[in-house]
Amino acid sequence: MTIAEMLNQSIILTLLGMCVVFSFLIILIVCMNVLRVFVHATKLDKEEPKTENSNGVSSTTDQNAIVAAIATALYEKKIRG
Repeated sequence: MTIAEMLNQSIILTLLGMCVVFSFLIILIVCMNVLRVFVHATKLDKEEPKTENSNGVSSTTDQNAIVAAIATALYEKKIRG
């Protein structure tokens, strides 16, 4: 096999690989757009209104985040003295 034949084969293989990747990206974009339309049609993209507790915190997830932040701050203070 000569160098010219090997270069020709490598160019063909490179183009074939690029076409495979490009076609996969097109398929991925089409699937994402179909999913976007489906989610919008079923109204799954609407957020539920947040309800505030009497202390002004919006939910238990936010309360858990506050507790975690306080615990981390206390732990850091204990380590650093």
